[in-house]
Amino acid sequence: MSTSTDPAQPAAAPTGHVLVVGEALVDVVHRADGSVADHPGGSLANVALTLGRLGRDARLATWLGHDAHGEAVRAWLDDSAVTLTPGSTDAPTTSVATAHLDAHGAATYEFDLEWRVPAGTAPDAGTLAVHTGSIAAVLEPGASDVRALVAAARDTATITYDPNARPALMGDPADARTRIEALVALADVVKVSDEDVAWLAPGKDPVAVARDWLALGPALVVVTFGGEGAVAVTAAGEQRARAPRVEVVDTVGAGDSFMGALLDGLWEAGLLGADRREALRAIDATVLGDVLRSSAARRTEH
Repeated sequence: MSTSTDPAQPAAAPTGHVLVVGEALVDVVHRADGSVADHPGGSLANVALTLGRLGRDARLATWLGHDAHGEAVRAWLDDSAVTLTPGSTDAPTTSVATAHLDAHGAATYEFDLEWRVPAGTAPDAGTLAVHTGSIAAVLEPGASDVRALVAAARDTATITYDPNARPALMGDPADARTRIEALVALADVVKVSDEDVAWLAPGKDPVAVARDWLALGPALVVVTFGGEGAVAVTAAGEQRARAPRVEVVDTVGAGDSFMGALLDGLWEAGLLGADRREALRAIDATVLGDVLRSSAARRTEH
């Protein structure tokens, strides 16, 4: 951990790991041309995978079965050096998400899944950050365990959160927003897409919602705008980063890649860990700009 006496100054990137808590599953993707393909996925698994591919120690607490789908997911994670925590393969079956892509590559989802937090999941002395979100943070019986784990982990780790809304599972948007904002209040870093905000708060300016969320407690709220980049909101103000122009094939996993790269950038800047909470609140504008640009670039490479 850092020995710096000034919390606003960058610290050397600490050793340790990120504990990612949430779903890993198989995406069955139906493309607009009629083709169908199975891919390992899941929002939280994608974040862990991004960190692993960036050379970080990522540990995933998830819920997989001992079946063909589960084996495919395990092999996919292992290829990117993601470690599954004990109990993560105790599920009776592996969950499936069916994604339907429109002509622009945007996805809508249907789900056949169960989510539980593996017994005994908790951060340890080497956990710099705990990341969660999406289905894991709203689907019971696991969601209540996720909230309890996050609340307890604040004493020792940075908390990061991506609502990654799934309307097919989350019910009424107003009720979902109440549950989501309870987790926003526990988080140090929140990443949310403009599409999520449009569903949770129809007609509201996404950056205005980000300002409201910042007032609940986080040090940093980042709103992504697809190919238009991202806006970061902190107590010191706002910054925008443009995304590189690319041809969009599909949007599956793009936001998760951004989230993983955001964690990587904050890690490199020495801003992860509960003892760096005040430094994160005082993040330097140049550092934040660099982190945003690298995250936006990573989003286009998923």
